[in-house]
Amino acid sequence: MSKKVVVIGGGVIGLCSAYYLAKEGHQVVVIDKTDMLDGASYGNAGMIVPSHIIPLAQPGVIQKGIKWMFNTKSPFYVKPKASLELVNWLYQFYKNSTQTHVNNSMQHLKNLSFLSKALYQEFAKTNKNFLYQEKGLLMLYQNEKTGEEELKTAKIAQQFGINVDILDNKQVQNIEKGTTVHALGAVHYKTDAHLSPHLFLKFLKEEVLKMKVKLLANTEIIDFKLNHTTIQEVKTPIGSIKADSFVMAAGSWSSQLLKKLEIKLALLPGKGYSFDVSRTQNLPSVPAILCEGKVAVTPLNATVRFGGTLEITTTNDKKINLKRLLGIVENIHSFYPDINLQTPTKEKVWTGFRPCTSSGLPIIEQSKKFNNLIISTGHAMMGLSLAPATGKLVSELVSNTKTSIDISAFKIK
Repeated sequence: MSKKVVVIGGGVIGLCSAYYLAKEGHQVVVIDKTDMLDGASYGNAGMIVPSHIIPLAQPGVIQKGIKWMFNTKSPFYVKPKASLELVNWLYQFYKNSTQTHVNNSMQHLKNLSFLSKALYQEFAKTNKNFLYQEKGLLMLYQNEKTGEEELKTAKIAQQFGINVDILDNKQVQNIEKGTTVHALGAVHYKTDAHLSPHLFLKFLKEEVLKMKVKLLANTEIIDFKLNHTTIQEVKTPIGSIKADSFVMAAGSWSSQLLKKLEIKLALLPGKGYSFDVSRTQNLPSVPAILCEGKVAVTPLNATVRFGGTLEITTTNDKKINLKRLLGIVENIHSFYPDINLQTPTKEKVWTGFRPCTSSGLPIIEQSKKFNNLIISTGHAMMGLSLAPATGKLVSELVSNTKTSIDISAFKIK
């Protein structure tokens, strides 16, 4: 039965949800408070990483995070703030950083990731414009301790059937022919892929508009009209919009909007930076993560995108921390010594927020409180990677059909 569905959030999760909902014959309206031309969906690294099956909340991450807190150029930072929300998030994250949590999460993340990649492959069969490529991902490392950690992760991935190669420096250089690589070795996840985020979102918008989806940009959600356990409509500056079902896919703003419905979600924005470098010199040709500094490297046709840092902060904090930006640049120079790169000016740096849950897992669930609300948020740095699968699952939840995979792990805890 066709339903009228309001999707709150016009990023990659919201647009993929709109796509699969419209494909099932539902009437869809997407509402976003921005112009839908920026945000984490546009500035991310463009990586599709089914190799990443270990959640952010894991043993040892707290200790490493504390150490990084005292390094102004480190890839991780929690902005100190007297906030019960922050204290609660940190406490919940601490409780979730156990091996039991990791063991219970990996198969679920693998299933979600591989479903998403399969859906990307379907998209790529019909449209080549968003530059989808399957070159894998190099996890480059420079010291033995980091190498041991990456090899341990690689062995876990192999146990889950993920195609992995362990490379020494010479083998790395045989794969990366675009520039010199200074690394002790690498783990090569051959399952991974990448694309242009900007072009993929352009493609998605064109597709949903063909299916008569309405896109309401620059439209803020003021409030909700409720009838017991049912949401009847959303209130906006341009009027109220009624619907049969509602999808909360507002990224880092989801928890603020859910508060209007008295739903608590331990979710905070993780600020990140990225910038593009044009191919006027020899640049990397294979996607990589520079492990010591957690810097992402993605070839995007005429440019290469570099991105990094995770600053747990607030959505009001749009300031670019030049020291952390310098940390990214120094890591690039360290791994790619032939690249002549100046620290980019603030005007050339994108900054945005990834929605981070305290479990390190995304939320994809039918609300326990409202019978016509689907919550779909908290994908952190994996939003683009997991978006098609998430959108398909959202459509299945709205349509009350069996979900493609088990989503029991992706609930508000």
